[in-house]
Amino acid sequence: MSDQSLNSTANNNAPSESTPAIPLWQILVLVAAFLILYLPILIDLVSDWYHDPNYGHGFLIIPVSAWLIWKKRAVLKTIPLETGKWGLPVTIASLALFIVGTAGAEFFTTRVSMVGLLFGITLYLAGPRFLREIWFAFFFLLFMIPVPYIIYYSATFPLQLLGSKIAAGVLGVIGIPHLRQGNIIHLSNNYSLEVAEACSGLRSLVTLLALGALLSYLTLKTKWKAMTLFLATIPIAIAANIFRITVTAIGAYGISRKIAEDFLHELSGTIVFMFSLICLLILSSILRVREK
Repeated sequence: MSDQSLNSTANNNAPSESTPAIPLWQILVLVAAFLILYLPILIDLVSDWYHDPNYGHGFLIIPVSAWLIWKKRAVLKTIPLETGKWGLPVTIASLALFIVGTAGAEFFTTRVSMVGLLFGITLYLAGPRFLREIWFAFFFLLFMIPVPYIIYYSATFPLQLLGSKIAAGVLGVIGIPHLRQGNIIHLSNNYSLEVAEACSGLRSLVTLLALGALLSYLTLKTKWKAMTLFLATIPIAIAANIFRITVTAIGAYGISRKIAEDFLHELSGTIVFMFSLICLLILSSILRVREK
């Protein structure tokens, strides 16, 4: 027998680093343990999605993440399962976040720990090669979590001022007389447009960031281009909100107050979304030009 045959036999008999498929009972135990820990948190999260229209997109995040994993099913079947050594530290850190968040009644921390735990368990049981194919599905889950109040209230007023200041500048350029005082724009027809807290655009920014992240992942292959499109969502969302404020002011001045307060106000969310989506699609098309 040749040395080559001996080496081949030895390689065939060598133990594999991969582990067999995970038994169904272990999966059921993990699912049950996860639900025992996080079911109250999931219920509160769904309640936030239902009662606050700014976070209604949360209902779509989990199905989209599941679809992203299902989309990779053919590739995942070819990857042997192996133990990911970093999975256990990530899992322990996530459980620590859960304990700290629960003790301090900090919803954001406990919700992030839920995503971290899913990520850590998958890494530990399936390995880095498996996780590399579906990492974005876990990242995308973070967009279902509402912005912490401390961030929301610290960023809201600056965005209100920015939106009212730029919108007032646009009104001046197109010749509509006005006076701006802080976040309130006084028009010459005795109508005052207040850029309120809900009109800052911060809450819609989370929805648009989720849309930008998904669009980047699905349409762009180059990492820096995908990151460019994702980060561009922030100025696009701010510009869309300014566009909404400006259109509302023009409607109040040129048509009627009722149009601004009723029709345009009701359509404001649609205006922001459509404006942002068009801008994202245009930028995505530009970035894809040289990838073909």
